[in-house]
Amino acid sequence: MLEHTEFVTTARTPLDRSLATTMLAAALAEARTGLAEGGIPIGAALFSRHGVLLGAGHNRRVQENDASVHAETDAFRRAGRRRDYPECVMVTTLSPCWYCSGLVRQFAIGAVVVGETDNFHGGHEWLAGLGVEVLVLDDPECRRLLAAFIDEQPDLWHEDIGL
Repeated sequence: MLEHTEFVTTARTPLDRSLATTMLAAALAEARTGLAEGGIPIGAALFSRHGVLLGAGHNRRVQENDASVHAETDAFRRAGRRRDYPECVMVTTLSPCWYCSGLVRQFAIGAVVVGETDNFHGGHEWLAGLGVEVLVLDDPECRRLLAAFIDEQPDLWHEDIGL
C-alpha cells in the first residue's frame, strides 16, 4: 500500500529579496539568450538557497523542436543530480506553467522566485499552498521582454502555453 506524503517544511529564514533579485539576473540573461536564438524568451536558474548557481537554462522548445524543454526543465537538467532539492531555489522569469510547477513539486524544491505573473499566471500559488516558499518580484524587464515577444509572435506564444 502506498502512503500519501506531503511536503515537510522546516522553519527557515525567508529568501532575501536582494539576493532573489540578483538570482533573477541569471534567469533574465537566459531569457535574452533564448530570444537571440529565435526561441521564446523565458529563462530559469536553479540556485542553492545561499545564492550558488547550480544550473541555468532557457526555453528551447523552438531551437530543439522539443515541447518538453521549458526554461525550468533546462535549468534543472543542467544542475545535474542533487540530494538537496528542498534547499534549492528555482528562479524563473515567468510564473511556472503546470508542467514546471509539477517539476518543483515532484522534487520538493523548497523555493521559487518568479520574475513576473502578468503575461502568464501559472502554478506559483498552488506551489505556495503546498508549502513552497514563493517570492514574486514583479520585475518590469521580465514583463517587457515577454510582452514584446507575445505582441510580435502570438501564434508561437499560444503554442508554447498550449492554447
